[in-house]
Amino acid sequence: MNRNPKKKKSLLLKLSLILLILISGTLCYGFYQYKKGTQLGQQNVNKKTIKFNSTKIPNKTNILLLGEDARKKGDSSRTDSIMILQYNKKHEAKLVSIMRDSYVSIPGYGKHKINAAYSFGGAELLRQTIQQNFGIEIEYYAIIDFKGFEEMIDEIAPKGVTINVEKPMESHIGVSLQSGVQQLNGKELLGYARFRHDAKGDFDRVVRQQKVLEAIKSQVLTIKGIASLPKTLGVIQPYIQTNMSTMDLLKISSDYIVKGKDKDVETLRIPVNKAFTPKRYEKAGEVLELDLEKNKEALEWFLN
Repeated sequence: MNRNPKKKKSLLLKLSLILLILISGTLCYGFYQYKKGTQLGQQNVNKKTIKFNSTKIPNKTNILLLGEDARKKGDSSRTDSIMILQYNKKHEAKLVSIMRDSYVSIPGYGKHKINAAYSFGGAELLRQTIQQNFGIEIEYYAIIDFKGFEEMIDEIAPKGVTINVEKPMESHIGVSLQSGVQQLNGKELLGYARFRHDAKGDFDRVVRQQKVLEAIKSQVLTIKGIASLPKTLGVIQPYIQTNMSTMDLLKISSDYIVKGKDKDVETLRIPVNKAFTPKRYEKAGEVLELDLEKNKEALEWFLN
């Protein structure tokens, strides 16, 4: 059989050129979408540089996720949610929610609720507090305010995110929700995640916050959601404070959302059951007094 080396070489060259054009086109489109999203998100946002002494751990990435409750001008911001997202080289994700009423030692300030650490010294002091009390090293942080959360949801899910609302909710969340399966827009989904005025208070709210993150992941896994991921990152970036670069964000989003699409997110709540005591102190109010050893052991087993 006759083979023409020149024709074969020419075919390989053409295929390589087509592949290069496709890759370049995809990258250019992603960059265009990202820039378009950035332009959509540039509205009255003042970003600041945050000190964060991050620590890299082998084969895993720990990210401190904070939902910021920004008060009126002049008031201290508080963390409405404190989570640690970990993913590994196998694209497996684990999510730890630390209840904000956990009573812990804050370096330089004594014992307080853990969310006070953010008010006292921002993300860096909260990182130190988590490391000192639980022995967990954290590499990245990402702080998103309420406005950024709403913008993100409305961008990735214009028709809303599907959530089964367990009961009517309206107290102190800025929206009125009815029970049942429904599509929630950004403001409604935020209200659902923040609701805490029921029998179990913050305990049920932590469950809802984890449920919301899983629902967002499912939404992004649609073909349209994956295609709009660069634009979504562009939209929320003005509202997010982070030490992750744009490439970090894209890689982590791809690993966590796309490559790990067939894997469930494992979740843990701190404090774990039978490792805390509800107490009340005059200055701190209602708190959760932790059995630190039991919680550290549970957290280390879960993450490592």
